[in-house]
Amino acid sequence: MTREELLALPVAVDLDTANKALTIGRSTGYALAKRNAYPVTVLKLGNAYRVVTAELHRLLGIDPSEVAASSELCA
Repeated sequence: MTREELLALPVAVDLDTANKALTIGRSTGYALAKRNAYPVTVLKLGNAYRVVTAELHRLLGIDPSEVAASSELCA
């Protein structure tokens, strides 16, 4: 995923989207989530897994506030 795609993500994403952002295969991502070994916190809501986007940003070294500040300067 590009930096722009990562910054456009909603507050929480499904596990497939998080896997894509972290370049983890689908089977590996789900196996890690089931073992509580995923690189960021995974929330299990019913049968669905969700990942908080802020944790993905932090792990990937992306600071959304820097992008917001630079876009304000350009406006």
